[in-house]
Amino acid sequence: MKIGFIGLGNMGAGIAANLLKAGHEVTVYNRTSSKAEPLVKQGARYAAQVEEACGGDVVMTMLSDDSALESVAFGNASTDKAGNSNGGIVGALKKGAIHISMSTISVALSQKLTEAHAVHGQRFVSAPVFGRPEAAATAKLVIVAAGADDAVNACMPLFEAMGQKTFRFGMNPAHANLVKLSGNFLISSVIESLAEATALIGKAGLDKQQYLEFLTSTLFNAPVYKLYGGIIAGQKFEPAGFAAPLGFKDNRLVLAAAENLRVPMPLASLIYNRFLTLLAQGGDKLDWAAISKLAAEDAGQTKASS
Repeated sequence: MKIGFIGLGNMGAGIAANLLKAGHEVTVYNRTSSKAEPLVKQGARYAAQVEEACGGDVVMTMLSDDSALESVAFGNASTDKAGNSNGGIVGALKKGAIHISMSTISVALSQKLTEAHAVHGQRFVSAPVFGRPEAAATAKLVIVAAGADDAVNACMPLFEAMGQKTFRFGMNPAHANLVKLSGNFLISSVIESLAEATALIGKAGLDKQQYLEFLTSTLFNAPVYKLYGGIIAGQKFEPAGFAAPLGFKDNRLVLAAAENLRVPMPLASLIYNRFLTLLAQGGDKLDWAAISKLAAEDAGQTKASS
């Protein structure tokens, strides 16, 4: 399949590499062009502009936030009430082609993209992923997809090349984004609960590492507890697998979705303030699991010692 891939950060680079390994023809674009060089050496074509990546059957985007995706999707031109645009993906993609967005974005932007692509006779599939950069590199992502059946069916070979399992959540692309945001809320809730529990154990003088080994081999024998339990116990917040500002952004987006649906989420509000505190203290380059430091500090463990 002829694919354009836009966004070669920690996640996108690994996904694009796996699409190349699967035999697809991939054209890559990234705002910082040097990030495309390793993929070009693996056989990818280089696009100097967004529009040059939009000539095939599919264009895939993996970008950091709503602003980045909206800029790439609509270009510099503003859209009118009908969603018409003279730039970006929407302006360049041919009729019948598919835009797959793998970014963690707002429900509102997903809806806007669905409508704009429909006006232009294009198809839009939302397919955010669960997994950190190492999962992207080894094709072990879990994919949450939603969109018209024919469009998602056409995308399945691509999902199989980049992930271990794909879950389909109907024909409304925004539903996949809501599932993704809710999942990230649950992960951040795990981080917060582990942080509070280990702060309690640590304040009593018990060994945090031993405690977390007990938890993750018995009551909470699950990948998310093992991964973040290890990060918290070892204070391994750099380099960030998923940076704190992105966690903060996702928490803000899930609260926006909850407000729109009139769903109280008091725990999400607490975690929002955890992220805001971490960022206020200069934690922008830390992994989002670094919010766990705050529970230890609240308990008087200023060095979050193990």
